[in-house]
Amino acid sequence: MSLKFTVGDLTIHRIIEQEATFVPALEMLPGLTPEVLAENRGWMQKTGALDAEDVLILCFQSYIVKTPHHTILIDSCIGNDKPRPLRPKWNMKTDDTYARGLAAAGFSVGDIDYVMCTHLHVDHVGWNTRLENGRWVPTFPKARYVFGKTEFDYWTETNSKAPVPPFGDSVLPVVEARQSEIVRDDFAIGDHARLLPTPGHTPGHLAFTFGRGKDDAVFSGDLMHSPLQARYPEMSVKFDVDQAAAGVTRRSFLERYCDTDTLCCTAHFPSPSVGKIRRAGNGFTCQAL
Repeated sequence: MSLKFTVGDLTIHRIIEQEATFVPALEMLPGLTPEVLAENRGWMQKTGALDAEDVLILCFQSYIVKTPHHTILIDSCIGNDKPRPLRPKWNMKTDDTYARGLAAAGFSVGDIDYVMCTHLHVDHVGWNTRLENGRWVPTFPKARYVFGKTEFDYWTETNSKAPVPPFGDSVLPVVEARQSEIVRDDFAIGDHARLLPTPGHTPGHLAFTFGRGKDDAVFSGDLMHSPLQARYPEMSVKFDVDQAAAGVTRRSFLERYCDTDTLCCTAHFPSPSVGKIRRAGNGFTCQAL
């Protein structure tokens, strides 16, 4: 299982917090039929994306990208000590898996220059903060945390109507600590990191492209959760705020990177989670390296 990739002048590390069964495929993908599931069950099980009970297997991970100038963490996973009663595997977690993954990759929390969040869902912001003496403080003391403005505004408004726990414990404390940058779509870090708006899963969802002068790697976030969605791009998950828009975004993203050398680094595909986009019938596949 590869945890490290190099492309162009980038080194990319995977920091895995959990790789586990999540939700039954037919529940997670409202557009999936038992017939289509049966047609795809073989390769899905073989690639570790589906278990024997037809439950999807997802990886929950961060990526760390080392450019010649910066060390950038993408999506900070689930986190510890966070009340997540709806998800027993995430609720009030206290394990050291993530810390050990960081250390194994050769990083300490002080090495991270930027934390970039594709969107502000619970499993993408968790390690933005940690509990210290009863309060939430930024986990990465020197990092600037990059949040897209559309996404941040959406959750600010949602949170004002009814509390959104991950926003309250994993985003707002970073803003209060003055470590956040709320950015528009033209934001870049040096000549290596750019934003690619990919709305649908959430209104302000972003993919991130890395590379000098070209996209050596792209981080797709929750644009897609399962390899089945590459094969059938119009098939959205039940968590997508706008399922139709997510389908359009997904096809356009896959078309953009199909048959290129760009490494597609997915948030949740089973290990190795990273591959190159190739055509497969009327859809696509992310061919593992």
